[in-house]
Amino acid sequence: MAQCSFYSALSSQLPRIPSLSLYSSLKSDSDRPDLSKRAAVIRPGIETPITAAAAAGTKVFVVSDLHTDYPENMSWVKSLPRRTDDNDVLVVAGDVAETCANFVQTMSFLKDKFHHVFFVPGNHDLWLRREETPYLDSVDKLEKLLDECRKIGVITKPTIVGGLGIIPLYSWYHESFDAEKDITEFRIPSLGMACKDFHVCKWSDGLKNGDTSLARYFDSLNEENWETVEDILTRCSHIISFSHFVPRQELCPEKRMLYYPNLPKIIGSNYLETRIRAIHGAEGGPSACHVFGHTHFCWDAIIDGIRYVQAPLAYPRERRRRMNGGENWLPFCIYSGNFEERLSPCYWSDYYSVNPRTPDNTQLAPWVARFYTKKEFDS
Repeated sequence: MAQCSFYSALSSQLPRIPSLSLYSSLKSDSDRPDLSKRAAVIRPGIETPITAAAAAGTKVFVVSDLHTDYPENMSWVKSLPRRTDDNDVLVVAGDVAETCANFVQTMSFLKDKFHHVFFVPGNHDLWLRREETPYLDSVDKLEKLLDECRKIGVITKPTIVGGLGIIPLYSWYHESFDAEKDITEFRIPSLGMACKDFHVCKWSDGLKNGDTSLARYFDSLNEENWETVEDILTRCSHIISFSHFVPRQELCPEKRMLYYPNLPKIIGSNYLETRIRAIHGAEGGPSACHVFGHTHFCWDAIIDGIRYVQAPLAYPRERRRRMNGGENWLPFCIYSGNFEERLSPCYWSDYYSVNPRTPDNTQLAPWVARFYTKKEFDS
């Protein structure tokens, strides 16, 4: 099978150290968990039948968390080569920019470089703190962004491209998504202190942080397009769904590994996973793939029959520290007439492919314990 041009450089360019900005999990090579078994990791092949998408030569590139309010990230977008094939697709899994002006500029650049561009909103896209336009609330801004997408030609609804079904899924996180044992050994900052969404997003009509109202509202936006989704399910054997937020807690490192152990409370949605299973089936299959973003952890893993992929650009400071994100291997080509035959090397998904997840273990990883011990000593 033909390989995508970005894929050949992946093994040498992929960042080794994962992070989530303020909530980064590791600081140095000495802090990294043992991956001595990594050489023995067997990445399964992905065997899928030839389809109309293969005949059409459809290629799908994915990226998330562009954060082009940072000049370095905007420069990266501008530097992307223009792809001339009518069946080339770019999937953007949210967090494009904080301001509407930067969002429009970024998506316009991307639409100039790819024939088809898909988008779902992330939390940063709905921030209001630096906007010149006086939006009523973050839902009002969402409607404005979707309107701008229509003007630019960016796709925000389920669509078939060259025989391949591509399905954007709207979502938001809820605290009850976190079903694993909390860390209580140290004093952890509250969600309101750690998460800017609580202060720079604005909600009305009964929507608020702290319950499931936002997650249910954003999930309900998918109902408008569900007849189209059902049509795609009857016509396409290969389908890529995508969201900004995380659909399963297993797609994030365990709390004890994180500098902010409460991170799982502000990353994902159970409603989202229910949607994904409605699309790809309870048992998934070799042609089932979901792309997500938000945590800035590169990820490529198959769980219960569905392939889950995250390919973040992330913040410049994360890339400078050799943490997650990276301009040299993105956007990542996940599909070239067929799904890439092997899973890509990603630090944390590789780690969990050989190390069982132990969520009941609340003993902090050494680098996290040192961080909180020093913090309490300094205070």
